Amino acid sequence: MAIDPSYPSWARDLHSPPNPKSKSASSIQDPPGFTSSATGKRATLAKQQARKPPTPEETDILKVKKSWEVALAPAKQLPMNAIMMYMSGNSLQIFSIMMVFMLFKNPLQSLLQTNQVFTKYETPRTRSKMWVVKAVYVLMNLVALALGIWKVNGMGLLPTTRSDWLAWETQREPLERTILAC
Repeated sequence: MAIDPSYPSWARDLHSPPNPKSKSASSIQDPPGFTSSATGKRATLAKQQARKPPTPEETDILKVKKSWEVALAPAKQLPMNAIMMYMSGNSLQIFSIMMVFMLFKNPLQSLLQTNQVFTKYETPRTRSKMWVVKAVYVLMNLVALALGIWKVNGMGLLPTTRSDWLAWETQREPLERTILAC
């Protein structure tokens, strides 16, 4: 299919793209800080030097670090939970009740599953360090429970005043009686 020479040059260029140019190092300059010869050397070095597997000591150190991350995760949730509890208000509404329920449910589940959470990080060499990590994990979940108790008290659901216990109060017997005589 021949292209009519009366077409403008841009239309001819659209129908017949230019021949691909060979990419040579002299035609296109490397960007600043990049050398094409260095990338070839790095690739061959990476192929020659395979990554050696980590030693058991390095693996144990990584497991302890990861277990600390897991132990401190409840502490990272505390500010968010505190703000949510503050913003939900102290009135008895379905939203605030669900928030308080979740605030109690999640730490209680975490406390019950403490050993299961840390089993994948525990080895005979790391067992002595894991009890501190578990203690911090339990402490952080107890702080989350305390936040829930604070919220329930703010909502007026904890019996902390004398009037909450009136059903169990006995009537006082007076020591003296006064009778008016007119």
